[in-house]
Amino acid sequence: MRIAIYTLGCKVNQVETQAMERELLRRGHTLADFDGPADAYIVNTCTVTAVSDKKCRNLIRRARKSGEAVVAVCGCYAQTDPAAVSALGVDLVSGSAGRMDFLNRLEELLRQRTGQVVAVDEALKRRQFERLPAGGASGRTRAMLKVEDGCANFCSYCVIPYARGPVRSLPLEEAAAEAKRLGLEGYREIVLTGIEISSWGRDLRTGEALIDLMEAVCAAAPGCRIRLGSLEPRTITEEFCVRAARLPNLCPHFHLSLQSGCDATLKRMNRKYDTARFLESVELLRRHFHRPAVTTDLIVGFPGESEAEFAQTLAFLQRCAFSAMHIFPYSKRPGTPAASMPDQAPNAVKEARAKEAAAIAAQMERRYLDQWVGTQAEVLFEEEKDGLWWGHTTRYCRVGVRSADNLHNQLRQVEVTGVEGSALLGALAPEPEP
Repeated sequence: MRIAIYTLGCKVNQVETQAMERELLRRGHTLADFDGPADAYIVNTCTVTAVSDKKCRNLIRRARKSGEAVVAVCGCYAQTDPAAVSALGVDLVSGSAGRMDFLNRLEELLRQRTGQVVAVDEALKRRQFERLPAGGASGRTRAMLKVEDGCANFCSYCVIPYARGPVRSLPLEEAAAEAKRLGLEGYREIVLTGIEISSWGRDLRTGEALIDLMEAVCAAAPGCRIRLGSLEPRTITEEFCVRAARLPNLCPHFHLSLQSGCDATLKRMNRKYDTARFLESVELLRRHFHRPAVTTDLIVGFPGESEAEFAQTLAFLQRCAFSAMHIFPYSKRPGTPAASMPDQAPNAVKEARAKEAAAIAAQMERRYLDQWVGTQAEVLFEEEKDGLWWGHTTRYCRVGVRSADNLHNQLRQVEVTGVEGSALLGALAPEPEP
């Protein structure tokens, strides 16, 4: 059967889609383009904001117009509001777990239509980590290895703990074995990902923490770069940095979720740190790593954020000197405490603040990129586009070079010659004599 999948949302959703792709191919199915003809359409949904929910509904309607094809929906939006998804005429509604059972039900519907099937569990009662095959279907250079699911932070703007349930971890030995397998399959980079990987191991009660997992994975796949997903500032301690700096294949790229540079706003967000602790994490990383890439997320226009509080955030961004940022105007998510907070900012204010923060982010990014001009960097090449081969350095700087050779999935040294927009440009360095 021809099966098309559309994925919205975070890297974890992408990992889970890749696992479904691998399994569908193993079962003898063919992957199809979502915009073309198919026997079944899968929408893997996101519910991080109300805007995400709307995108999911629009995609489901697009799939429903396909005629006789089976339409199956899974993911976080289906988990938190299965009734709304069911009302769109979907054939199969599942949640954010049980992906193999989801595919079993999909195959049953493809064999024989039995009416609408809704199979959604209670996320907060989950206790087991769902093991899924890591790695993509084909043609990828970077594999995402899901090592954790769930979140117990309950930030005031976020519904994800209700969509994903409590923290569950992939045991260390299994994660190392998966990393070894991915290296043998030819991947050059592995990203450790999860809903909140800083909490990895909390449920296993072995005394092991994320740094222990990192050491095991780096040792299991010595020929692969190991990159970390998003981290909480509490993860970054002196011991963490000392041990992490000893790992030769760990990418010196650390994404620390900030969300606000104002302590009063962080408190309303129910974040578990203040700006002093966040800055301590940034300074520790720069003390132990050479020019690390420190990236972040920022929410602007959070309920109650005054002009003075926003000014504090802008000043704090400059102190941290991030190499790149993702900036989001606050989006009200029904069902969260923040949605009913007073002093909701008008859209015009949120958009203006996002633009102001983006201008500062662009300046910081340019300063970070400029320092690499005239140096040599190792680049993992991924794709050819517009006459250039593009890839990323260990610090996740995007690099483009001209080459007549096929550089896909190659690690090559590049002489960096300039900066264009948010990317570096360069030329392949001569390969050493054998």
